[in-house]
Amino acid sequence: MPADKPLKVIYNKLLSHFGRQHWWPARTPFEVIVGAILTQNTNWSNVEKAINNLKTAVNPADRDKSIGLLTPEKLYRCKLSDLAVLIKPAGYFNIKAGRLKNFMDWFFENYDGDLERLFNKNISSLREELLSVRGIGPETADSIVLYAAEKPSFVVDAYTYRIMFRHRLIPEEITYDELKAFFEESLQSDVKLFNEYHALLVRLGKTYCKKTKPQCTICPLGDLPHD
Repeated sequence: MPADKPLKVIYNKLLSHFGRQHWWPARTPFEVIVGAILTQNTNWSNVEKAINNLKTAVNPADRDKSIGLLTPEKLYRCKLSDLAVLIKPAGYFNIKAGRLKNFMDWFFENYDGDLERLFNKNISSLREELLSVRGIGPETADSIVLYAAEKPSFVVDAYTYRIMFRHRLIPEEITYDELKAFFEESLQSDVKLFNEYHALLVRLGKTYCKKTKPQCTICPLGDLPHD
């Protein structure tokens, strides 16, 4: 069976079972970027708490003392120590505060805090530049490209690998870039499709295809070949 066939079957089954996921839950592209960095090695509920802290905090360095730090300018001016306290619910807060500051410093040094200028880059250049920022790995970079810049770059995560491997569609030793290419070469290059597909795989991984004790008998993909 051609590689695109099982991927399309899986997508249709998941969409029929779960419905649309409306992911990424953010009001602005910049909020997506912050969330993509904070969600590393934690669950989304913790990230939401950290983002809410940023939305309601007041930076003492701001002259107008307006509420909320979730703008490029305000977050750029925020002290590293203050940022670490605010994002504490997201876990690894000192490390993640450093990663956020690394991104903000790079963003202002190279693009003056202008997202439109950054997102005018083509997919390849944008992804390469994001990966040059310390603390931004492939999954985070692709999340920013897909969900914030709205460019078709498929996001791969542990759920993607687990589901594809268990259904015998990929070898165990496949790399991130190879798995990403597997999807992008098999599917139509479409932002909405990549967005929905990734979100559905995450939902499946959390609900049925768990790391331990997977619920294969009631999984919506249970009738497909699997280990």
